[in-house]
Amino acid sequence: MTSNNNALFTAEAVILPQGGPLYLQLKRWIEEAVARGAIRPGDALPSERDLAARVEVSRVTVRKAVQHLVRDGVLIQRHGSGTFVAPQQNRVEQSLSQLTSFTEDMARRGMAVHAIWLDRGLYDPSPEETVTLGLSPGERVARVARLRLSGDMPLAIERASLSAATLPDPGAVGASLYAHLEKSGNRPVRAIQRIRAANLDEDDARLLEIPQGAAALHIERVAYLPSGKVVELTRSVYRGDTYDFVAELRVGDASHK
Repeated sequence: MTSNNNALFTAEAVILPQGGPLYLQLKRWIEEAVARGAIRPGDALPSERDLAARVEVSRVTVRKAVQHLVRDGVLIQRHGSGTFVAPQQNRVEQSLSQLTSFTEDMARRGMAVHAIWLDRGLYDPSPEETVTLGLSPGERVARVARLRLSGDMPLAIERASLSAATLPDPGAVGASLYAHLEKSGNRPVRAIQRIRAANLDEDDARLLEIPQGAAALHIERVAYLPSGKVVELTRSVYRGDTYDFVAELRVGDASHK
């Protein structure tokens, strides 16, 4: 560690934020130090033993706090080297007020993105796909799944389902699903999205190259044609450390307030 960071951890008094278990107090204290720049990306933390002695808590408390910070992407651990403040990620803002494809949205930001295909095929639908897409008995479903990356950094996993009548050849989809659907007049014009916070399972964490259990955003989108027919059901998983979703809110009719 640099001398500045030694000063942080050897100050006369360590005052932990109050409230909750000790490991959460220590976790918040380290998070605040990172947020204000007292310790910077790439800086090393003291050893578990040294930090426990300095803060006057048990090594179990330190270990639990560090584990949670690693899971949240604040710290990284390198085998045989120690624990470090994680590199800062450039966060991506995506509007919730416009229906655009991932490719179009990133292109407007001047970001070069690419995809790794995880699946493109025709399948027997699940009960949920049958109901949501309004499939007839015996009708098949097209599924396309991609890992979205900017440079070498994975950003999101997208898994889309459409009726086989709408997308008879999933293998023909190129960089943008919406651009492909537009060619056949099946591009959606509106959608309902549901966003929830969740922790990554082992498979998705491996694809996104972050620890299992790390925070993520799960988004379910149901998209509609001008006729009102559902055309797309997509479930996406976005890295919580790289994505912000932004919505513009307007004041409603004052007479109803």
